[in-house]
Amino acid sequence: MQIYRPIPSQQIKLLIFDLDGTLIDSRRDLVNSVNAALRSLGRDELPSDEIAAMVGDGAPTLVRRALGDTVDEVLLKRGLEFFLSYYREHKLDYTRLYDGILEALETLRGANGTRRVMSVLTNKPVNPSRAIVQALGIAEKFVSVYGGNSFETKKPDPLGINTILAETGVRADEAVMIGDSAVDILTGRAAGTWTCGVSYGFAPHTLVETPGDITFDSPQELATLLHL
Repeated sequence: MQIYRPIPSQQIKLLIFDLDGTLIDSRRDLVNSVNAALRSLGRDELPSDEIAAMVGDGAPTLVRRALGDTVDEVLLKRGLEFFLSYYREHKLDYTRLYDGILEALETLRGANGTRRVMSVLTNKPVNPSRAIVQALGIAEKFVSVYGGNSFETKKPDPLGINTILAETGVRADEAVMIGDSAVDILTGRAAGTWTCGVSYGFAPHTLVETPGDITFDSPQELATLLHL
């Protein structure tokens, strides 16, 4: 755990979570889906670590990066369509909650389930995001689940957070954005919320230059966020 700026835990009413690399370990299914798309285009597969480092900015950007930042929009469209179709069928082959996340969510929400509200804001498309959250048994813990195609812009634009703040009636300084990459930290900063990084996810290297107010190394540590 690293604390750069103490979060005033008693005033926090809303927790907004990223999904991939924060709540769920979806690495293998994403890697398999990207490599399946590459094979469909006659391209060589990429190492899993390389693909995992590309995750966080939405499916179109993920596929574009896997194709070497291609400017061929026809190729990108073919690859993206294959990726989305394949991932739709295989999104739950290996994806699971990180160990300790269920307990952390219970702790962070509060014993009576009414003291704080929680939401998910991911750049993954919204339909598979909601399906995964439902299938893994945590949907009822969140007042909303928004994806990368829920709004006109994706993270790090603050529109998603601002929408959640408006819907819940919570001020920015009463909310915290929690995620595994610089994208999440920058989104929280842009919206004026507190920020929390988790180093156990897909992009811990991005938190080195763009750390959250607090960085946690495990879901078990994350559970202490409002008890520091």
